Amino acid sequence: MRLILLGPPGSGKGTQAQRLVQRYGIVQLSTGEMLRAAVAAQTPVGIKAKDIMAAGGLVPDEIVIGIISDRIDQPDAKNGFILDGFPRTVPQAQALDELLKKKHLKLDAVVELRVNESALLQRVETRAAETRARGEEVRVDDTPEVLTKRLASYRSLTEPLIHYYSERRKLLTVDGMMTIEHVTREINRILAAIGAVEARAAAKAGAAKAAKKAANKPVKTARKGLKASRKSAKSAKAAGKAAKPVPGGAKRPLRKAPARAAAKTGKAAKKVTKKRAKA
Repeated sequence: MRLILLGPPGSGKGTQAQRLVQRYGIVQLSTGEMLRAAVAAQTPVGIKAKDIMAAGGLVPDEIVIGIISDRIDQPDAKNGFILDGFPRTVPQAQALDELLKKKHLKLDAVVELRVNESALLQRVETRAAETRARGEEVRVDDTPEVLTKRLASYRSLTEPLIHYYSERRKLLTVDGMMTIEHVTREINRILAAIGAVEARAAAKAGAAKAAKKAANKPVKTARKGLKASRKSAKSAKAAGKAAKPVPGGAKRPLRKAPARAAAKTGKAAKKVTKKRAKA
């Protein structure tokens, strides 16, 4: 499953991304974290990014795409990923489409968390007032002034992506003003509806079935052993019954085979005939 989460600052993308990661076993790909990891690993793309960042410049889209390309080739991204912080612009979205096409991968959905900006600003103002009331310092990036600038940037740069992905029938919109639990349930519902999680659910069911079969194998083996043991015990009991002594101390006579009995009878008859002849 490969997803993009869209939404303005404060819409809850980070919270929902983590829940999707835990539920479906996919990875969250943050462009910032990927850039730092590539620089630390001294990959060819990371070296280029390091020089640009050291000079105080913005990392070009082609370098970011190169880092994403390397990252999604790693084993932990095999089951899928959620892109966090990318794409931010339509050109970045187009570059991502080309990358996925080359790798023969498909973007399953773009989930937009739609929120009321006035309500978001009110939340930040309330949170800042509560922080001050406790005598604590308000974070610089958690003020109505900073949020207003970030919302303006989102509208000008990122909001056009809504139209871009809507045209390609990838956009799924969720009301981000609901509670966290309600938003999570709605995202899972629409992902199931479009079949984005169908294959993974089937694989999970298959794994559970195999595990159950493996767990039941020792039980079946034990049952077979118990059955054989009971059969042996029954045979032993029958043999013991045949050799059981009869009242008076004499042993219960065993049945002789018909052929053996007939031979004995013939022998006895022959002896009688000889005695008569002598007489």
